[in-house]
Amino acid sequence: MLKIGLTGGIGSGKSTVARLFEIHGIPVYYADQAAKEIMNTDEALKQQIIHHFGTETYTNNLLNRTCLADIVFKNKEKLALLNSLVHPATIRDAHNWMKQQNSPYTVKEAALIFESGSQVELDYVIGVYAPKSLRIHRTMQRDQVAREDVIKRMENQIDEEIKMRLCDFVVYNDEQQLLIPQVNRLHEQLLERAR
Repeated sequence: MLKIGLTGGIGSGKSTVARLFEIHGIPVYYADQAAKEIMNTDEALKQQIIHHFGTETYTNNLLNRTCLADIVFKNKEKLALLNSLVHPATIRDAHNWMKQQNSPYTVKEAALIFESGSQVELDYVIGVYAPKSLRIHRTMQRDQVAREDVIKRMENQIDEEIKMRLCDFVVYNDEQQLLIPQVNRLHEQLLERAR
């Protein structure tokens, strides 16, 4: 079974593309959702987060995401520390999940595939590309956040042009090209490679 990464910058439309693969019956692991779950269920990880970021990061034994985001998105060192705690647990979880699937290939949707080093566990990586201005607009609408907040988050990810060059395939979600035909073609290519 092939292990496929699906990545792109904030607001690029990774989740939309992932859902198109699911329509083809391909299992998708959503790393961001899984990380949020792991931060609530992995006791050792919870204790590390509390130790490094304070007791206020958990309320009623659940992660206070707003509080943690306020701490880490203002400080690159703290963000790097959080990632060094969460990424290994999420990579392990994704690896175990993929082993349990029964399909020609699986997809791991994650914003930080290259930043976390998880590309070494994958056979191919698909990038989802959208221009920066469109990604900012989409994220502001989706998350109801200010432009400056979106730009701060973007600054913590690899430059989009570099990220796309690192990918084996690129899907263009720029509102100029149709997504479904691109994903359909990729699906057929991946099925062929899985054979």
